[in-house]
Amino acid sequence: MTARERYNELVTDRRQFLDKAVDCSELTLPYLIQDDTSSKPTHETLNIPWQSVGAKCVVGLAAKLMLAILPPQGSFFKLQVREDKLGEDLPVNAKSELELSLSKMERMVMDYIAASNDRVIIHQALKHLIVGGNALLFMGKDGIKNYPLNRYVVNRDGNGNVLEIVTKELISRDVLGYELPETKPNTGIDETNGTHTDDVEVYTCVKLDNGRWVWYQEIEDKIIPGSRSTAPKNASPWLVLTFNSVDGEQYGRGRVEEFLGDLKSLEGLSQALVEGAAAASKVIFLVSPSSTTKPSVIAKAGNGAIVQGRAEDVQVVQVGKTADFSTAANMSQTIERRLLEAFLVMNVRNAERVTAEEVRLTQLELEQQLGGIFSLLTVSFLIPYLDRTLLVLQRSNELPKLPKDFVRPAIVAGVNALGRGQDREALTMFVQTIAATLGPEALMKYVNPMEAIKRLAAAQGIDVLNLIKTEEQMAQNKAEMMQNKQNQTLLEQAGQFANSPLADPSKQQQQPPEQQPQ
Repeated sequence: MTARERYNELVTDRRQFLDKAVDCSELTLPYLIQDDTSSKPTHETLNIPWQSVGAKCVVGLAAKLMLAILPPQGSFFKLQVREDKLGEDLPVNAKSELELSLSKMERMVMDYIAASNDRVIIHQALKHLIVGGNALLFMGKDGIKNYPLNRYVVNRDGNGNVLEIVTKELISRDVLGYELPETKPNTGIDETNGTHTDDVEVYTCVKLDNGRWVWYQEIEDKIIPGSRSTAPKNASPWLVLTFNSVDGEQYGRGRVEEFLGDLKSLEGLSQALVEGAAAASKVIFLVSPSSTTKPSVIAKAGNGAIVQGRAEDVQVVQVGKTADFSTAANMSQTIERRLLEAFLVMNVRNAERVTAEEVRLTQLELEQQLGGIFSLLTVSFLIPYLDRTLLVLQRSNELPKLPKDFVRPAIVAGVNALGRGQDREALTMFVQTIAATLGPEALMKYVNPMEAIKRLAAAQGIDVLNLIKTEEQMAQNKAEMMQNKQNQTLLEQAGQFANSPLADPSKQQQQPPEQQPQ
């Protein structure tokens, strides 16, 4: 079976998910996901929503997720030395040197990511996940490429693991770099299906074969020479991402779909309010047909002009729907507030005095709501993304190979960073409560300062190696301070003895005879 036939066979299962994703995109970001009704990109005018709340929610949540999983300041992973290997295969005193070397490797990986365009494409993929629930990333040599839902199909097993991927692209013959066996003449636009004859459909078939990923490309049902490639199972460049997975379904569902009812209701209310406000703002004067006041005189009269007529002959058309508009406006505000809370947009209480503690608690509550999303992105994106990046750098000799028996990469962003933040909040609140309730003396008496410092550093993700003094160093410093104090005391006593009469014979001669020693 060719890749084109396999793509057309799997399109049927994707139909319902693509239709729902298009509906969600029309209410949020209409340009993001479009229907794949033809082989060419659609050039139809996109529908403009009557409200921008959906776009604000999607962009805000995507930016928040982007900063959480790939923080600009710091690393989203850490290369850790396995604790069970220390003392057996590795000497304990070598841990500090190993961690310094691993920290340098972490910075090399983050510098490589910062120099690429990965963050831009990942942010675009996050918007696809929020709106449509699905995204496909390919980590090629030239960077990451994002495939929207209308350009790929997948096949999964019963456990939800991806077994097969088929993508569909339109590539110009000029940039293809491959001479087709039967080159069609360039006649502009084909009237039968509206496609450009200089564009060809390229299908990429990705399969899992004997524990390795194998993929190749086809044009007009023929495999392109040199397009075959392979990759290890745990370091595949093809990352199939989903936002919410449902058991038994081939594709995921987005965050927008969960609140599609509110978005549709807000869309209808916004349209009614905008059209009603436009109708209410229209000014029309009615002149009685039997009156002596002429409509032309009123129409030509300028501001402040004096004309002949009677006031009761002229009336202004009024809509008289103020109460109805108020009901619709209140309902739209309620729905908007509900959507902003669902998409984790922080709304600080509108008051004259909003304390910093209230703002901090609001931010903490929003971060806690991201726990489930972080967990899914950590498993489906961060771990495969890190494995593939490490493999690429090792193959290009920019990074040495890591001994898997001694070093293990760990994700420290996303849900793990959220857990550390909660530990920090709890520990800080505990210490503050003891100091406020029992006093600073009880805090210094019952709380171990060294253990508190270590736990705070772990909650902040700070390496305490060579930063915090050990018990031995503190004991040594204490002994040195005591020795210095004793030496200073001896010096002071020696100075006092040197200035005494017993140590100075001249002072003894100046004393009266009765005071001189016998």
